[in-house]
Amino acid sequence: MPTVAFYTVGCKVNFVDTEAIWQLFKKEGYEQVDFEETADVYLINTCTVTNTGDKKSRQIIRRAIRKNPDAIVAVTGCYAQTSPAEIMAIDGVDLVIGTQDRDKLMDYIRQLREERKPINAVRNIMKTREFEELKVSGFTERTRAFLKIQEGCNNFCTFCIIPWSRGLSRSRDPKNVLEQARELVDAGYNEIVLTGIHTGGYGDDLVDYRLSDLLVDLTKIDGLSRIRISSIEASQIDDRMIDVLNGSDKLCRHLHIPVQAGDDDVLRRMRRKYTTAEYAEKIEKIRKAMPGVAITTDVIVGFPGETDDMFDNGYRFLEQVGFSQMHVFPYSKRTGTPAARMDNQVPDDVKQERVRRLIELSDRMHKEYAESCIGQVFTVIPERPGKETDPGWLVGYSDNYLPIAFRAGQELIGSLCRVKLAAAGEHEHRGELVRVLDETPAAAGQ
Repeated sequence: MPTVAFYTVGCKVNFVDTEAIWQLFKKEGYEQVDFEETADVYLINTCTVTNTGDKKSRQIIRRAIRKNPDAIVAVTGCYAQTSPAEIMAIDGVDLVIGTQDRDKLMDYIRQLREERKPINAVRNIMKTREFEELKVSGFTERTRAFLKIQEGCNNFCTFCIIPWSRGLSRSRDPKNVLEQARELVDAGYNEIVLTGIHTGGYGDDLVDYRLSDLLVDLTKIDGLSRIRISSIEASQIDDRMIDVLNGSDKLCRHLHIPVQAGDDDVLRRMRRKYTTAEYAEKIEKIRKAMPGVAITTDVIVGFPGETDDMFDNGYRFLEQVGFSQMHVFPYSKRTGTPAARMDNQVPDDVKQERVRRLIELSDRMHKEYAESCIGQVFTVIPERPGKETDPGWLVGYSDNYLPIAFRAGQELIGSLCRVKLAAAGEHEHRGELVRVLDETPAAAGQ
């Protein structure tokens, strides 16, 4: 039986794509082995969000070549899409395929077996208008299923290379989304996370069908307990979306709404499509409609031209909004983007200090939010055992995205459990098992 090994660099969308590619190999009779083992085929799914992503991707490619010089080495993903010539120049690379045409991958593998001649299969992503339909029936060692519904982005923020690596926004056919959602439920998954490059943009290219309509249709699927949106822009949350989110107990009370900066001058230079006042107004409206909702966000610090005053202004704004958690990133100059050519690049030591301050703020706000939830009973889907030093505990997420640890047997991983939040910690919180709603574990968790 031929073997294949995978390595994924980057975001959750890349991990979903890798799982989809594994299904193609699986149908051809391949066995998946660990990347550190000798394999017949190595497939590296790359990232290009930062120059560091490019560098790491190259390191992993070379590691695969060293593992087995006779193996077929295939490279896909964002870095492959934007810089195929750089990758093809690495001696030992057999195939570069980018972020489209992955359904043809097995044909290329067969071609390489017959004639070992390197193939550059990358073509212009900006001309692509159709969603690449790749099904995922399960996820390796995961209790939550990720369902990709959208690809690409039309925003062209000045710091971001993603539109050039993923193309313009494309929505998956609603019928195919619903069909795969039913298959995932039948496979034992209690929670589905809707994901994409610009998930909230789902439906922008469809006729009279938006993300809110898809959510309504998903809530009608029998056996599906929880639906989570991986990320959505503030501008995409209108009254209709709020009504849908608040009108079903299947939709998680957690929204990840990227803000990126808390200062209007920085937002304008980033080419974001809102002001801090508009963002704050939308958050206030959401909280009035959905009391107790957890709102998480992304923040970039040290963007070109960000002065100390701008950062301090942004700090106060983020503290005022009161997120339940922030993902904080130092600005990374990305070759080919407008921001990389801007004047007044911020020194690395200044960026790191600002990152440190915002992470401290995030930790404090996260704990404050968790403390406000003490005594409440949540539905938790345990994902993994607790720390080895503290056996007998399971850890999972509540619908409002609190990581809660509680005492229970491992047979409950993937099940629906009612858990009372007893104490708030810095990053993980303690709960008490009240009862089990569903003892059928998710297939991938077992």
